[in-house]
Amino acid sequence: MPRHHRRLVSLLAGLVLLCALPVAVLAETPLPPPGGEVLLRLEGDIARPNVGDALHLDRSQLMALPSRVIETHIPWAEGVFRFEGPLMRAVLAAAGVEAEHVRVHALNDYVAEIPVSDFQDYDVILALERDGEPIAVRDLGPLIVLYPFDEHPELRNERIRFRSVWHVARIHVP
Repeated sequence: MPRHHRRLVSLLAGLVLLCALPVAVLAETPLPPPGGEVLLRLEGDIARPNVGDALHLDRSQLMALPSRVIETHIPWAEGVFRFEGPLMRAVLAAAGVEAEHVRVHALNDYVAEIPVSDFQDYDVILALERDGEPIAVRDLGPLIVLYPFDEHPELRNERIRFRSVWHVARIHVP
């Protein structure tokens, strides 16, 4: 290979590594304490707390995580809705979670135990917005664990419906 090609390949390889560095650094660096209203608390066996032993996240911190838009029917309402929010696997990665399951707690004390494999196998989001608007508490918000039901018909069952927690307030990592 000519010398200038080798230099170009080296330069491109270095550029790729440089671009990946912020992602790697972010994954290892705890987030700062939230500046706004705390929407979610992750507690228990987490590696990167930002307030005491917990990770507290506000809307802007949640929206800064890798996210996804899901347009889907949902089992508890008629019609197709457009939901947006961070991927659950990104939320858990921000906290440094290495667990087989988590317990998602709702404002009304409902608790669902969810295998982390769900978040690896499917693009499950923590929905913050529905049809472009923040989800109000009166509309099952401010956060909803939302599975991509229309993309994966096998998710349309009672087991997954019970994992689709509304009014999410905190996640406990045993």
